Amino acid sequence: MSCYDKYEALIFDLDGTLLDSMSAHFAAWQQTASDFGFEVDESWYHSRGGSPTILTAQTLVKELELAIEPQILADHKTQSFKYLMEDHLEQLPFVEVAKYYAGKKPMAVGTGTLTDIAARMLEKSGLLHLFDYVVGADQVSAHKPAPDTFLHCAQLMKVSPERCLVFEDAIFGIDAAAAAGMDVIDVRVTDVGLD
Repeated sequence: MSCYDKYEALIFDLDGTLLDSMSAHFAAWQQTASDFGFEVDESWYHSRGGSPTILTAQTLVKELELAIEPQILADHKTQSFKYLMEDHLEQLPFVEVAKYYAGKKPMAVGTGTLTDIAARMLEKSGLLHLFDYVVGADQVSAHKPAPDTFLHCAQLMKVSPERCLVFEDAIFGIDAAAAAGMDVIDVRVTDVGLD
């Protein structure tokens, strides 16, 4: 019996949990920074893991005192990512958990990525069919570390939050799961555990 069997539903973050797409996201920010005449430091970017594009854009505009609307910056990055992601998606180990429970438990993806892009990433990786719902940044008004993304997943799956287990790789997401009253697995320090 797996340690996940006691939960009624499973929720997975996308970037860094199911798919390694950070290099594509960073490349898209580099392209955007180059196009708008500023630079993005890789270590700073990785410290923003789990943050939606619009929040990263707002932070860049504020910290670098850029004379650019954050939404314009975010939209440019999103377009860049759409082109770059094709060659930068690699399945991560916890995909095996999703494959094992597909059709056995309700499952959702709760991500800071926009829903249409998240769905495209999952489709390109052959994973979209595993999940009942994909909840992206455009479906909630408050993003991780707020609990809204995961609570919306639970609501769609018709499962109470305390019966859901979240798989996450970023502090924003781990805090969001805790705020939602859900147990969480930090995939950075945990074995897949299907044995």
